Amino acid sequence: MALIKGDMQFHLKVTPDMVGKYAILPGDPDRVPMIAKYLDNPEPTAKNREYNIYTGSLLGERVSVVSTGIGGPSTAIAVEELVRCGVHTFIRIGTCGGMNLKVSGGDIIIASAAIRGDGTSREYMPDGYPAAADYEVLEALVAAAKKLSTKEEGKGYHVGVVQSKDSFYGQVAPDTMPISDYLEKRWDAYVKLGCLASEMEAATLFSVAQARNVRAGACFHAIWNLERCKRNMPDNETHDTDRAIRCSVEAIKLLIESDRNK
Repeated sequence: MALIKGDMQFHLKVTPDMVGKYAILPGDPDRVPMIAKYLDNPEPTAKNREYNIYTGSLLGERVSVVSTGIGGPSTAIAVEELVRCGVHTFIRIGTCGGMNLKVSGGDIIIASAAIRGDGTSREYMPDGYPAAADYEVLEALVAAAKKLSTKEEGKGYHVGVVQSKDSFYGQVAPDTMPISDYLEKRWDAYVKLGCLASEMEAATLFSVAQARNVRAGACFHAIWNLERCKRNMPDNETHDTDRAIRCSVEAIKLLIESDRNK
């Protein structure tokens, strides 16, 4: 097909020489320069639709920051086209809403796997196959989070399963939906199973990465915890994503060092 022939990617508007082999993936295009400031010599690389791309370096290795927009379809496009450009390692940095009562606003959530509530992953894997993070990336994120965390409320980190969904308002206002009974019962089941948080991209990222045989992980800044609010428990509401951003950057550094020693 003419759209996907050649080096110039149809949506991202980049060629392999314009990006690094490691990529950090925020959703928000405006968050890209905030993350890129942690790179050495970052430069704007391309911008099209929801995709804003900067490329710089860490430890002498080229690294790109690429926004994916909201949700699975645009995330899958970004990952597919970056893989075509030779990217082999992805870390998603985003925001989430806490579900498990141990999660407070401000905590870092590291996804070991994601509940496949998205539609895009079904284009990559059959129902029943898990969307899981790569172990090397997961290990690097945990090591980075440990250094950046304390036992103070809202300054900790948690590792476990997250929920990925396609409808933001199906989560925050399920009672307004025609299928409210189904949504609320499903949510309650996830809470009972210990699901840490809800977000919108991890299942897609993990599924595409597994299908394309590349590495992927994800860390999130918990904005708040809906379940704590329901119970009138104390909770922070915070939108400062800097600690989660630094976690993703430090994890990339650890992976670069590890890859050089293989």
